[in-house]
Amino acid sequence: MKDEILQEAELEMEEAVERMSAAMAKIRTGKASPAMLDGVKVDYFGAATPLRQLANIGAPEPRLLTVSPFDRNTIGDIEKAIRSADLGLNPVNDGMIIRVPVPELTEERRREMSKMAREYGENGKISVRKVRQQCNDQLKKLDKESAMSEDDSRAAKDGVQKLTDRFCEEIDKITKAKEAEIMAI
Repeated sequence: MKDEILQEAELEMEEAVERMSAAMAKIRTGKASPAMLDGVKVDYFGAATPLRQLANIGAPEPRLLTVSPFDRNTIGDIEKAIRSADLGLNPVNDGMIIRVPVPELTEERRREMSKMAREYGENGKISVRKVRQQCNDQLKKLDKESAMSEDDSRAAKDGVQKLTDRFCEEIDKITKAKEAEIMAI
C-alpha cells in the first residue's frame, strides 16, 4: 500500500514540474520561441481556436518568428489575434506568411520576466508540497488503521520527503536556468 502511495506521489510531483515548465516556456526571453505564441487564440468561424491548430509556427532566426497559416483566408485573423494577445509583438503580414519580429527586452522588462519565472518556480514547489501533504495524510490514516508498522510508516514518510526534496531541487534548477536565459543579452 505504501509503495502505491509513493508511486502516485512521484507521478503527481512529475506532473507539477511539467506544468511549471510549460508555464515557464511561455515567458518571453530575448530569443524567439514558438512557445511564446502558445496562448494565442484566433477567432476562427466564431470559435476561439489555438493558433497552433491553424498554422505552423517557426523560429528561423533568434529574433524572428514565422507563422504560416494552413488556410490563407485566416491570415488577417491570425495577425489580429497576435496583436491583441498583449505580448508586445508587432506582426507583419505579407499575404502568405506572418513575420513576428521579437524586440530586444529592456533591463526593466528582463527583471519583470525574471520575477515571473521565480513566481512560477515557487508555485511549482507549492504544488509539490501539496502532494507531499496529501501523501503524509494518507500514511497517517493507514498508521491509525494499523495497516502498517510504525517503522514502515516512518520509512514511507522519509521516502515522500526525499521525493519532495528531489523535485524541489529540479524546480530550482529549471528556474535558475530560465532566469539566466532571460537576463542574457
